[in-house]
Amino acid sequence: MGSSRKELISRFSVTAFDRLQRSFLPLDGKRAEEKGARLGLFFGRVDKKHRLRTQANLRLAFPDWSEAEVTTTTRKVYEHFGIVLADFLRTPNRTSDELLQSITVEDEAPLNEAVARGKGVLVCGAHFGNWERVGHYATARGFDITSVARDANQSAIQQRVQGLRELTGMKILSRGDSARGVIRVLRAGNLAAMLPDQNDDEVFVPFFGKPAGTVLGPAVLQQRTKCALLPAYCVRVGVEKYHVITRPLINPDHTEADPAVVTAEWMAVLESVIRAYPEQYLWLHDRWKSARVRGML
Repeated sequence: MGSSRKELISRFSVTAFDRLQRSFLPLDGKRAEEKGARLGLFFGRVDKKHRLRTQANLRLAFPDWSEAEVTTTTRKVYEHFGIVLADFLRTPNRTSDELLQSITVEDEAPLNEAVARGKGVLVCGAHFGNWERVGHYATARGFDITSVARDANQSAIQQRVQGLRELTGMKILSRGDSARGVIRVLRAGNLAAMLPDQNDDEVFVPFFGKPAGTVLGPAVLQQRTKCALLPAYCVRVGVEKYHVITRPLINPDHTEADPAVVTAEWMAVLESVIRAYPEQYLWLHDRWKSARVRGML
């Protein structure tokens, strides 16, 4: 009975995914974004659990905000990720040349410096802006990049999502078994991308002035491989318009032996960028869960 139920859920999920994608593919960018925004706002109305979590996170991160600011930003968060979903579903419509034409870059120097070092580049991103476009930007520039991604709950959905990512030229590693693969990529002098900004309990570092449980993975990988650790993000700045933000390399001379210090440094960089675009961070996630459980908040 259990397997039959799982199979039924899987088939329903795939059908829903395919129908949703087919509804976006014929649309131009502007209409797709408008539809995605409406879809995001709909989920914001029915998704009480994550709506409340978003509001609680915003109050924690921005204690000086009024309730009106919290409410408005919560709405914009759902709207933004609806637009990002629309953009992702329309991946087959977008060539690398079109992607490059839609993107401005704040500063290419950190990326060029990271690549020139020849020890591999660990692109340290976040669930912020449009992270899928970071990988596509790298492949469009001619770089070999492998992204670490969490598997979807449904294997059939996972195949669809991974297929869309691979259309851009990215290689994908499952997060559950990625360490050795990432090390191989870095030692070959290529790019590996991670989104290590979600709740964990390996180390607690400041994030918006509060201790946040965070993974040590990027810092440990840098320590083992001597790779460049590059903070990079892609924010939406208009209809089908994006801006790639890179920041100076973290621990560029590999002088810091404590991974916790390195982790705190890149989290501070991430916080500074989120403050400029607070509606583009995935506040739906329970970022401070481990800290709360341990009584740190």
